[in-house]
Amino acid sequence: MRTETPPTVRLEDYRPSDHLIDRVELDVRLDPHDTRVTATLALRPNPAGRAGAPLVLDGDDLTLLALELDGQAPAPDAVRADASGLTLHRPPQRPFTLRIETRLDPTANTRLMGLYRSNGVYCTQCEADGFRRITYFLDRPDVLSVYTTRIEAEREAAPVLLGNGNPVEASTVPGTDRHYAVWHDPLPKPAYLFALVGGRLDRVAKPFTTMEGRAVEIAVYVEPRKADRAAYALDAVERSMAWDETAFGRAYDLDLFNVVAVSDFNMGAMENKGLNIFNDKYVLASPETATDGDYAAIEAIIAHEYFHNWSGNRVTCRDWFQLCLKEGLTVFRDQEFSSDMRSRAVHRIAEVRNLRARQFPEDAGPLAHPVRPKQYAEINNFYTATVYEKGAEIVRMLRTLIGETAFRAGMDRYFADNDGTAATVEDFLNAFAAVTGRDLSRFAEWYERPGTPRVAVSSTYDPAARTYRLAFRQTRPGAGADAPPLVIPIGLGLVGPDGPLDSPHAERVEDGVFVLETAEDAVTFENVTVEPVPSLFRAFSAPVRVESPLDDAARLTLLRHDPDSFNRWEAAQRIALGLMTAQVRGETAANAGADDFVVALGAFLDAEALRDPAFAAQVLALPSEGDLADEIGTEIDPDAIFAARRDLRRRLGTGLRERLLSLREALAEPEGTPFSPDAAAAGRRALRNAALDLIAAADPEAGTTLAQAQIAQATNMTDRLAGLAALALVPGEAREAALSAFAERYANEPLVLDKWFAIQAMIPEDGTVARIRRLQGHPAFANTNPNRVRSLVGSFSLANPTQFNRADGAGYALVAETVLALDGTNPQVAARLMTAFGPWRRLEPVRRAAAETALRRIAATPGLSRDVTDIGTRSLAG
Repeated sequence: MRTETPPTVRLEDYRPSDHLIDRVELDVRLDPHDTRVTATLALRPNPAGRAGAPLVLDGDDLTLLALELDGQAPAPDAVRADASGLTLHRPPQRPFTLRIETRLDPTANTRLMGLYRSNGVYCTQCEADGFRRITYFLDRPDVLSVYTTRIEAEREAAPVLLGNGNPVEASTVPGTDRHYAVWHDPLPKPAYLFALVGGRLDRVAKPFTTMEGRAVEIAVYVEPRKADRAAYALDAVERSMAWDETAFGRAYDLDLFNVVAVSDFNMGAMENKGLNIFNDKYVLASPETATDGDYAAIEAIIAHEYFHNWSGNRVTCRDWFQLCLKEGLTVFRDQEFSSDMRSRAVHRIAEVRNLRARQFPEDAGPLAHPVRPKQYAEINNFYTATVYEKGAEIVRMLRTLIGETAFRAGMDRYFADNDGTAATVEDFLNAFAAVTGRDLSRFAEWYERPGTPRVAVSSTYDPAARTYRLAFRQTRPGAGADAPPLVIPIGLGLVGPDGPLDSPHAERVEDGVFVLETAEDAVTFENVTVEPVPSLFRAFSAPVRVESPLDDAARLTLLRHDPDSFNRWEAAQRIALGLMTAQVRGETAANAGADDFVVALGAFLDAEALRDPAFAAQVLALPSEGDLADEIGTEIDPDAIFAARRDLRRRLGTGLRERLLSLREALAEPEGTPFSPDAAAAGRRALRNAALDLIAAADPEAGTTLAQAQIAQATNMTDRLAGLAALALVPGEAREAALSAFAERYANEPLVLDKWFAIQAMIPEDGTVARIRRLQGHPAFANTNPNRVRSLVGSFSLANPTQFNRADGAGYALVAETVLALDGTNPQVAARLMTAFGPWRRLEPVRRAAAETALRRIAATPGLSRDVTDIGTRSLAG
């Protein structure tokens, strides 16, 4: 493990590699503890590099067994090699070949980077810099090579052998119990996209024919006896392929597309060329074990990794500073896919909830960074919401600015101009500039600056002139006075007391969008016959914080009449945030406002609930405690925030009780109805369970009775888990009995037990820290499995604000201990747990001091990994 102080890598220091690797031939002889890798590399000097420069290959924890240069052992003084790298001091100034043999121990590789074993299955994870843990290499994304890989293993232990590309050959090894398979990937790729898999796996498959007429076999590989849970993932692959052809004109380019699910994986999945490797959480699904949320996540992540075939693989990123170019763009693409598969309005709300919950706080804390960072110490710590979710919002804004037709033409141009290359953000924007003739240099500023912009809005109505003026002013926290203003598309509309106003006209508003390009600007609507309510930033047209002139009466008008579904939801969210904020600040007006809100929600449910249950469920779901903390901003008291949200939930549950009970009955599926994960059925379940949550908040006894009945009658995991979640918030024997019964029922289902761990980790009670410590000793919990750690300690730190932020520091101490325990075995997971401390400076003084103590305890520990050192240094800076 790398424990030295991480060097700072800067974008401004980028230079091309001095050497290129045209072809890679790998011979991987798998063994649990003594895997041998022979890499034959066809190298040549890079004409764009430094003439005569030494060849410096990356390594990480490698054991070198043999080295040959053009078939000969180099002189001892010509080479320097150790576990962290190999340098050839005077390489030939012509094409040459290196043959390198290394030895690995996959079983001991608890970092889950490079080649490792998961439940007896050999697999790899090479992004961002894991290939250097397999062999010495130019492990950087702008070195693209054609790979041929021979994989050998004991036939009984690993009957399935998979690699990138297409299969070339397979046979037994004479005189042994071993066999081999050879795979060839004809398309050049960087090392981070290399993959292999070997193990005992079951397979489900189906054929697919691309729009170009290529016959493709799609296959999903899972652990034995789990093939019946792979059908939905297989279907999602097929739908992703078809959608990408229609939406973006992108066809698949190999004969096989393989997905493999493994139990131990640091991330969600990896887009290795032709061989996507997944955390099994995002592949395995059945009604008995997976919730509607699981089905939606499987669909989205399967699509995301497949879409990388073009936005990430065929066109990769020049360096890791351009990570948003593949991740932000591909998140946008998978969001569009999910919106087409489900409800576009509901999915957009979910996207914004996620952005506000994860990225806005990141932008406001010590770990803030631009979408394209200017420097990093450990690249694994920059797989963040800013790169992914904010990166996707930038792509969405670009489409809003230039229109859908020009956007599609620009995407076609981008793929055509950069196919087979390692591209930059500039290459991406240049494609759209070329097809539109627009100067996008100002728009590029979105990639360069951290922080969430603010847009203040004011309005003036002149009834005599029948004009309505909206004025906008943009600011950026931390931006200097000379910082250029951003280009901000603002989706606009006007709503009257009885519905949308269609007749007003305003110059510079095209297709309902006004573009704010200066620090201050205004737009005037003409022929406005009544004072309107502005519907601002429709569909969340830009990732900004809005300082709005609207009061609750105006927001209720939007909730009733706005044709933009997002802003109807937003109106309800803003009213709820205002009520809860007022309570936290001790303002007495909150009570009267809550009564009006209950009445308005009742009218909304009467009109909308049965027509669109999924949307109604979103409107009923109050802003989270994190949203409220983000709204308050500083001197945050998590206990006061929890109390305000609890009290408003009680008010809603009490005032809407009869409607909620009626909805639960109306939305119940008739006995014998087969389970379907489709959007309509999931929406009905979502509203029934939102109703249960509010009923239980108002009347715990009635909620307990309903939850127990729902658990007993449930035919699917969504309803069973919702019942358990409701019970978990009510202390007593009923809760503990339900938790015990659930654990017994699913004792052999690790992914289901993750849900059980998470529900307990989120209980907002003083005993939760002690409960978690007990659960860390549970037979089903293992610190070596990232899913178990995230479900228990991750859920606690990110989704239980009162207990993680306990004033006595016990929550911080628990997470700090877990970080330190993990750091020696899996520093990536340890560092990601540590990011929960991000908002610590915004807490009230007592908690702030306790959080700082825990952070300094971690930072002072000798021998920390680079991953944790980086997060600790940035968290404590400033």
